[in-house]
Amino acid sequence: MTFADEVRNAVTPRAALLVIGVLALQLLFIASYIGALHHPKPTDVPFGVVAPQQASARLVAQLDGLPGGPLDPRTVSDEATARRQILDRELDGALIVDPRGTRDTVLVASGGGTVLATSLTKIVKEAEAAERRTVRAVDVAPASRQDFDGLSAFYLAVGWCVGGYLCASILAISAGTRPANRQRALIRTGVMALYAIAGGIGGALIIGPILDALPGSFWGLSGLGALTVFAVGMITLALEGLTGIVGIGLAVLLVVIAGNPSAGGAFPLPMLPDFWRAIGPALPPGASTWTARSIAYFHGNAVTGPLLVLSAWAAAGTAGTLLTAMRKKPNRPATAATATDTP
Repeated sequence: MTFADEVRNAVTPRAALLVIGVLALQLLFIASYIGALHHPKPTDVPFGVVAPQQASARLVAQLDGLPGGPLDPRTVSDEATARRQILDRELDGALIVDPRGTRDTVLVASGGGTVLATSLTKIVKEAEAAERRTVRAVDVAPASRQDFDGLSAFYLAVGWCVGGYLCASILAISAGTRPANRQRALIRTGVMALYAIAGGIGGALIIGPILDALPGSFWGLSGLGALTVFAVGMITLALEGLTGIVGIGLAVLLVVIAGNPSAGGAFPLPMLPDFWRAIGPALPPGASTWTARSIAYFHGNAVTGPLLVLSAWAAAGTAGTLLTAMRKKPNRPATAATATDTP
């Protein structure tokens, strides 16, 4: 047998396609992470302005016209309203103008991302310097001292997502990518639910009582973790049932390649390019990161949308897993004996 024959026997068309698919995932990984994170800059950041009526419109127009469009300013009636809207996650910052002096206040929330809070402070200071005014920063939702750069929520969400698709991948490798019947599909769903509960509680235990890296409700974070793990695990099972082993790669594409850089972890959403900013909230890592930060620093505000996103992924994955188990398998080809007996 020649070397070329050995190569043809060793590398089947299916193996070659899988290797090409892995190469494509590798290149997409590089493109997605570098594309999202190589040049972060704030764009259209929701920003409040509290100023005397005669100066408010002028100041909003001035901030709106800054080069690069970093802010999306709007008038706010008073400081208390600005603080409330920041804690409700409707605004990322606000400028409070002192009508009796030349020193103003910029309100920020480093719990939503310290990089964004620092950038907003710098932008406002430069804009105010042109007016010969000074600014002091006040952090209304400060990140924990143990939560460097506000990244703990993001890493927690990533860990939950990784656990979800790894557990689903193990189930597929050990027992087949598609459940043999509906009962087996229900068993896999039950296993994933139990694993998700354990993963949610374990993650909350590590990041809270053990490492003290993130404040907030222990049971709130545990519930979020269970939902995140279950959502990612079930959608992975559904993709595996639909496409076979390729489903693992599709889950990696969805969660790791598209989801992680757009989650608002290393850089909050207002600092990401438009494409990643648009898809991030609709994917599990982004929805989970946003909710974890809200639980930790914003009194659990603004979590309804992200929780609905995670629930939708969980429901779609569960339905897909059950439906693929009910799909009839293709008939096996007739054996040689059967063919011989046929007249």
